[in-house]
Amino acid sequence: MASFKTAFFSLKLPSLFYNNTFFKIFNHKFSSKDLKQHQEKVMSKGLPVKKPIEGVKHTILISSGKGGVGKSTTSVNLATALKFMYPDKKIGLLDCDVFGPSVPLMMNLHETPLVNDKNQMLPLTNYGVKCMSMGFLIAEGSPVIWRGLMVMQALEKLLRHVEWGRIDYLIVDTPPGTGDTHLSLVQNIPISGVVLITTPQPAALEVTKRGAAMYKKLSVPIIGLVENMASVTCPSCYNKVEIFGDGTSHLANEIGTNIIQSFPLDHKISSSTDKGTPVVIKHPDSCQTKAFVNLANKVVDFLEKNNE
Repeated sequence: MASFKTAFFSLKLPSLFYNNTFFKIFNHKFSSKDLKQHQEKVMSKGLPVKKPIEGVKHTILISSGKGGVGKSTTSVNLATALKFMYPDKKIGLLDCDVFGPSVPLMMNLHETPLVNDKNQMLPLTNYGVKCMSMGFLIAEGSPVIWRGLMVMQALEKLLRHVEWGRIDYLIVDTPPGTGDTHLSLVQNIPISGVVLITTPQPAALEVTKRGAAMYKKLSVPIIGLVENMASVTCPSCYNKVEIFGDGTSHLANEIGTNIIQSFPLDHKISSSTDKGTPVVIKHPDSCQTKAFVNLANKVVDFLEKNNE
């Protein structure tokens, strides 16, 4: 089979192609550095310019490739723990799970946001935390049956058409997966870091690993892993039973991060959020609250060190 170059020159081309400039370009050997720079230039074409959300200092994503691992529960309790520990700080909570918003239930907020004279929505507030969710904008119990373009338009509204005021820490609850929502968030706004949520179950760990790979490719700092439903405590003998094993620690080593907090499968945590009162608010002196406070402190420490 003839080579590409032989086949190329066998074609009858206009004389324009047979000048010295063409031969220099065709025969030039590009270095790997040249190729990498060219790839970066091509990939950057068409990407949106990152623009901060007005008034927001730090944006923290709560993410996992797997659904049902406790992202929303962690988001809500982390936001309230930050307010609990740092009462002078302004905390925001953005629910970007368009199809399955949980923040309205967990934060006990069911009103429709007001709109100011700039046609921007005003967040609803409870427990000192400003909140915005697609759940505030649709009738309760109504399904969201949208295609991708409509989802992206809704996300744009949640990002750019909300009057947050001053926010020190904006916690963003993301949907499962590594799709359009995550890419749009990372490409459109500066992300201070991501907290990856998983359970020790192999199926969850495998998908979380893919999520970590995505954020590394997108140059988003990984704050650490949060391990949910790691164990259960027997109500009679109080022995701790590990349900799925210690796979989370292996994942942490593999992706080069740490388990910054581990939570058991706990009735207080689940029942509190189901009733619209995060455990940090309902049981402020509990060991569960201390764990979320510890998580909040580690997130703040990471952000401070990362911005030195």
